Amino acid sequence: MSVAVRAATPDDGLGVRRVLDAAMLDVRADLPERIEAGDVLVAVGSGPDPGDSSADSRDADGPVVGALVAVPIEWGARIDAVAVRRARRARGVGTALVRAAAADRSRLVAAFDPDVRPFYESLGFDILPAGDGRLRGVWPPDCGSHPKR
Repeated sequence: MSVAVRAATPDDGLGVRRVLDAAMLDVRADLPERIEAGDVLVAVGSGPDPGDSSADSRDADGPVVGALVAVPIEWGARIDAVAVRRARRARGVGTALVRAAAADRSRLVAAFDPDVRPFYESLGFDILPAGDGRLRGVWPPDCGSHPKR
């Protein structure tokens, strides 16, 4: 199955919730408003996802296999959540989501646990300690380079 990244539509709301829930990430109470504002991206498959047989997680483009919520801030956006269905992990879906978010925003910041540091480093984020055991990634790095393609 191939994957395309696009802005989420209201019809994607349930699929986005399921992907975030499955990754044990908090689902924002204002998710419908974030979708309407264009702050949510989805990765959709071009065919059935073998890990999900439910018809309500599909739209005309296929099942939602990944989602990214980027909340606007004064100088860019904060990645609030990025998640990929377990069956689709390590196949470039998360990378495609972050690259799409970076393409439309001047700067991205993300707070994350140390175990996902390699993911953000591979995209060219500057990694800094966040002070609470977590890390903070900033893109583009101060040198002005873009995510590795």
